[in-house]
Amino acid sequence: MALRRITLRDFVIVEALELELQGGFTVLTGETGAGKSILIDAVQLVLGARADAALVREGCARTDVCAEFDATGHIRPWLEEAGLEGEDLLLLRRTVDTQGKSRGWINGTPATATQLRALGELLLDIHGQHAWQSLTRPESVRGLLDAYAGTSDRPTVERWNQWRQDQKALAQARAAQATLQQERERLQWQIAEVDKLAPGDDEWSELDAQHKRLSNASALMDAANAAIAALSGGDAEGGGGALDGLSRAQDLLQGHEHLEAEFASAADILDSAVAQASDVVHSLHAYLRHNDLDPERLAAVDARLSLWMTLARRYKRSPVELPALLHGWKAELQQLDAAADLVALEKAEAASARAYQAAARALSLARAKGAPRLSAAITQAMQGLGMAGGQFEVALGKLAEPAAHGTDDVAFLVAGHPGASPRPIGKVASGGELSRISLAIAVTTSALGEAPTLIFDEVDSGVGGAVADTVGRLMQQLGRDRQVLTVTHLPKVAARADHHLVVSKRSGAKGTASQVVAVQGEDRISEMARMLGGDDSSKVTVAHAREMLAIAPPAAPVRRPKRRKQADGA
Repeated sequence: MALRRITLRDFVIVEALELELQGGFTVLTGETGAGKSILIDAVQLVLGARADAALVREGCARTDVCAEFDATGHIRPWLEEAGLEGEDLLLLRRTVDTQGKSRGWINGTPATATQLRALGELLLDIHGQHAWQSLTRPESVRGLLDAYAGTSDRPTVERWNQWRQDQKALAQARAAQATLQQERERLQWQIAEVDKLAPGDDEWSELDAQHKRLSNASALMDAANAAIAALSGGDAEGGGGALDGLSRAQDLLQGHEHLEAEFASAADILDSAVAQASDVVHSLHAYLRHNDLDPERLAAVDARLSLWMTLARRYKRSPVELPALLHGWKAELQQLDAAADLVALEKAEAASARAYQAAARALSLARAKGAPRLSAAITQAMQGLGMAGGQFEVALGKLAEPAAHGTDDVAFLVAGHPGASPRPIGKVASGGELSRISLAIAVTTSALGEAPTLIFDEVDSGVGGAVADTVGRLMQQLGRDRQVLTVTHLPKVAARADHHLVVSKRSGAKGTASQVVAVQGEDRISEMARMLGGDDSSKVTVAHAREMLAIAPPAAPVRRPKRRKQADGA
């Protein structure tokens, strides 16, 4: 079982409804316009369908739809990847206001409509009464065949995209050869000019500091001599400076420290000051011995600074940006060289073309193996749906040009009668035939997916008699393995159901509203009689309804076909 409960509030003509669902085969019946398909619309809304303000019940502020599912194992990886909590029950909720704005939740966590749709694909398969229309669309036809064949076009699509990218890169390189060459020459000239300077990454700051020292060398030397004189005396070798004063003060304090203990600590401080001042004098003497006015070095540094400044102004950058600018130009040149390498680009394009062709061949082979099996399975299903002798054919051809999904042209052909030539399904004239063919396809392929719930919305439209009984048996068989919900007008289909829900409208002071009730026993017989004879149910129709329910045996259990393991290259 999958869908446990659905709750509606102010949805279209439903004021409030809480409906518990069972496993097996369940039918929804009721008079035309009672709102049977409204339940299907509500399920689709909570699973991410487009929000519409028209869904809000007239006079209400918003509609609120909740659906509770069993959290079966196959959805847990999706929940984990989405960062959502995986519990035993999965609760989905969607609200829509009168402005058409919607909000959604998964297990209480806000979710987008895209997330709800992605999760819905794992939970439900819905087959509508106009499902045959999708069978005229090439992508739907390919998707059904690929699912039945147990293959996927994803590897082919990936290789196709790579091939297209490589084709585009090659075409752009060929078209831009002249422009690329001009750009290469410009970059080469700029790189050569700046390379002559060969600017180091930290060179500018070092040059700037060095230039300042050299241009102020005379003032620096005068300052050093004056400092020596102040510390040592009137000249570099004389006395009477600060050092002599510090030494005399130290001697005086040390001479009386036996009388005053505090003098000892003061004398120690002066001793340290004398030592530090002496070190300064020594360092300044060393500075003067190793430094002198150097006009040649100053001229060389000045010239290099001027070259930095000239190039910086030319390329409208600050001098400190020149090294990074040079590195950027060299990187651009490498990219242009790679883009201009037609030989490498041609090799890449050829390799991706071969990879695509290999994937497309593998996909075509898998489709060719699956097509006869799908044809036979649907042909067999048609025989019991009033199309005895009818034939279904999955026709494979070759596309004029390769495409992302491969090189195959896949079409569904149908012959509704013995001896008739199969024609494209979209050209089959009878609406009843279209419905039955769609039903045959739906029944044949429904077991391929992993969605535990199947919903059929009046897919039995246009059939009756023995065919209707066959449809009921097929639904009942599907219900042995899946949860099947079917909206139907056919009593023979309803008679085969495990559970029967009746949708009806009632009028009151607040307007018209729909309600849904589960029926069994005499209530179910009454509903069956209504379906057989309309509002004027007679004793005959009641007896007929009772007889139909009595002779509808339970379907034999059937096994779901095993899904084929997809090959890596298919």
